Amino acid sequence: MYKIQTLNKISPKGLDLFPRDNYEVASEISNPDAIILRSFNIHDMKFPKSLKAIARAGAGTNNIPIDRCSKEGIVVFNTPGANANAVKEIVLAGLLLSSRDIVGGINWTQSISDKGDEVPSLVEKAKSQFAGCEIKGKKLGVVGLGAIGAMVANDAVKLGMKVIGYDPYISVEAAWRLSSEIKKATGLETLLSEVDYLSIHVPLMDKTKNMFNEEKFAMMKDGIKIINFSRGGLVNNDDIKKALISGKVSTYVSDFPDASLLGVKGVIPIPHLGASTKESEENCAIMAANEIKEFLESGNITNSVNFPNTNLPLKKGIKRVVITNKNIPNVIGEITSILAKNSINIIDMLNKSRGDFAYNIIDIDQELPPNALKELRDNSKIISIRAI
Repeated sequence: MYKIQTLNKISPKGLDLFPRDNYEVASEISNPDAIILRSFNIHDMKFPKSLKAIARAGAGTNNIPIDRCSKEGIVVFNTPGANANAVKEIVLAGLLLSSRDIVGGINWTQSISDKGDEVPSLVEKAKSQFAGCEIKGKKLGVVGLGAIGAMVANDAVKLGMKVIGYDPYISVEAAWRLSSEIKKATGLETLLSEVDYLSIHVPLMDKTKNMFNEEKFAMMKDGIKIINFSRGGLVNNDDIKKALISGKVSTYVSDFPDASLLGVKGVIPIPHLGASTKESEENCAIMAANEIKEFLESGNITNSVNFPNTNLPLKKGIKRVVITNKNIPNVIGEITSILAKNSINIIDMLNKSRGDFAYNIIDIDQELPPNALKELRDNSKIISIRAI
């Protein structure tokens, strides 16, 4: 019986994928085999020895201590692309909100609710102060062309925008998803100097924190509109406020507002609604559940952020051992020697590495005997071992 702990409200469409005859799923559960969460912060959480995997029902994993998980042999999954359409749609809404002063117009209209029959005439007189511009024909810069960035770029083209994309780490798969009408920027500076709108789609890491700051704003056209549905820390709040006051930036749409941005003219603060749709939550939950289920039952890894994707079909009647280890020389030799010493024949084997860590799937012709299991666990180079 596998135990799954949920640390946020997870869509039943995902949790229902765990058969109740083989899985126990609850928010309060001791010694879980896996955890499924959304935004719950577990950096200070002590992990039980039983924990084998954590799945984030979403793309960002800032709430998970990845390095510590890797050192403890805990595989961390995310769900890339599952919420991409939801975020793409709200980014497009952000483009329109930044172009037409819809928010200001709504707020002003609400303020004259006590004017009775005068409202229609007052509206006609005041509407010009909320006039904006159209996005058709304008240049949009998309920084980061992963699942969401590519969808934003493609749909912006369909809306008549001229789109320039920049992503020095774009994968071949992602490149295939892009419309042929999207211009590829030779560098970030070039893109920033050309565009009327900027949409940010990069992960928050040490090297991207405050990526958009006073220096980058100086490269931009006056009056640029910036849309950020990626992460708040990518934009320096003090510098963006200065840029808004000077007119260098006309509008900043942020899905990650903090107190310093509230009430600032030109800021449209949205309360982290990017992936907050029923469909997105269902898609993320389904993907996370499938990742956990496949890993626990077969040892296969898909969409891990700390261990390599590894897939070896599990054949009926074959026993399987999965091992995480330090990515240093001769570990595989030591593992196979221990198995050979115990007269265990290897039927099939797959070894992959990622950074400082490696993952092995080993199919054998018999149950792993206790003495072989103990010898493997006693090896200081091996982090975790599990017989399936």
